[in-house]
Amino acid sequence: MAAICEVSKAPIPLGAWDQGLARWAAGHGAWAVVLHELLCFGAKQAFACLFGGCMLVLLLSSWMVYPSDAWLSRYDFLTIAALAIQLALLASGLETREEASVIVLFHIAGTVMEVFKTSAGSWVYPETSVLRVGGVPLFSGFMYASIGSYIARAWRLFDFRFVRHPPLAATMWLAVAIYANFFTHHYLPDMRLLLFAAVAWLFGPAWIEFRIRHRHRRMPLLLGLVLVATFIWLAENIGTFTAAWRYPAQRDGWHMVPLQKLGAWLLLMIISYVMVSAVAWRRSATEMTGAPNRSMP
Repeated sequence: MAAICEVSKAPIPLGAWDQGLARWAAGHGAWAVVLHELLCFGAKQAFACLFGGCMLVLLLSSWMVYPSDAWLSRYDFLTIAALAIQLALLASGLETREEASVIVLFHIAGTVMEVFKTSAGSWVYPETSVLRVGGVPLFSGFMYASIGSYIARAWRLFDFRFVRHPPLAATMWLAVAIYANFFTHHYLPDMRLLLFAAVAWLFGPAWIEFRIRHRHRRMPLLLGLVLVATFIWLAENIGTFTAAWRYPAQRDGWHMVPLQKLGAWLLLMIISYVMVSAVAWRRSATEMTGAPNRSMP
């Protein structure tokens, strides 16, 4: 897939495998071609989810086998392991420095919000640790950063293009308003419904085009954001199941995170998407050579 699915500097090193499947699919009809493209789509998604997937594996494995009497707390182990994964992605070229800088900013923004939310009693981290700010272990910021990592890497792997994308300035103001509301709704009226309406108004007309192999496919951008938010909600259920953090309603035993949290994740997705899109816009502006560019407005 390297020759076919390579995007920017992020190839998937499965060229021989992809070419062999392409020859097989060509001789077995349309269903085989569709199956081949689905496999390629799955492989790209797996590479895009690498950081987030590694974090989920760490949460599950540390919950199952990490010794409770270890000199290094489980939370501190998760922080160090997450940092090592991030450095490995940079060293391997799977993430660029520009993308990493946005991910670091999102890590900071997420940690600041975590400190506020835990102090307000929205959720708790029940275990002890040294590497923490207030009641928040530092590994939690990497959970937010994994969202930015996924979007940034998917952007390159799938060669995103857009139709009727909202202006970057408008999306940035929306992201600021969403982030502020996560704090202010504890003291002022919750503006979430208005923010949902703004998201629908700005992103509703937009389409995203993504390349799996040769051709670009398309889907509504808002639908894509909702789908990603749904997977984040599922991942959050894994996180709470492993007692990495808990909501007040889960104090007496685990149960699934309410589906209403999906809306909060959609809004948080918008913040992450806007931060990554700002980097992509700057990169596209730098690389333009006079040809039409539909990667960003």
